[in-house]
Amino acid sequence: MNKVFPSAAAALEGLVFDDMTVMAGGFGLCGIPENLIIALRDSGTTGITAISNNAGVDDFGLGLLLQTRQIKKMVSSYVGENATFEKQYLNGELELEFNPQGTLAERIRAGGAGIPGFFTKTGVGTLIAEGKEHKDFNGETYIMETGLVSDLSLVKAWKADKEGNLIFRKTARNFNPMMATAGKKTVVEVEEIVEIGALDPDQIHTPGIYVDRIVLGTFEKRIEQRTVKAA
Repeated sequence: MNKVFPSAAAALEGLVFDDMTVMAGGFGLCGIPENLIIALRDSGTTGITAISNNAGVDDFGLGLLLQTRQIKKMVSSYVGENATFEKQYLNGELELEFNPQGTLAERIRAGGAGIPGFFTKTGVGTLIAEGKEHKDFNGETYIMETGLVSDLSLVKAWKADKEGNLIFRKTARNFNPMMATAGKKTVVEVEEIVEIGALDPDQIHTPGIYVDRIVLGTFEKRIEQRTVKAA
């Protein structure tokens, strides 16, 4: 089966539909699937539940989908850096399921591993714990969190072979590997595609079994905030 597609739009063809759940990798603007996000915007898909650490910035990343009001709900951790996100949420136009960052990561990992739920101390005694099952273990109270899966996971990797085996680069790895495992369908954009067998098996982070489609992208790689010191 050929997993390599000629464009981001082609890679999403037949996989997107209204009211779907989409995971998007990245941390801030680092390691985001920027080409696939633009293709998702251009598809016109609406009612999206987006699972991502944050929502990009106003004019880049998932912020583009907020501008067009294609996202109805965010399941995320950090909600700063995006005035559109703030405005829509405060106006009651955007649902938000807020998660501690480690809890979000573990919910995604659990979903990819087929684990329906787990207990954690994080959030006990806060708004995060409201409505969730509480249980005591060895005299400590824990709350239950559920695993997350998506209809579609959009992932950014550094390098892939044509079978979809992936290598991530440095901090751009972030949420991407676990999201690749938690999608019913996973589409990956990469900076380089090599022949099968060209990657050292010991260096592969995500096996190709989790990857359905691959596209070679070109990347802007924006920086959210740049702080410089006067000479």
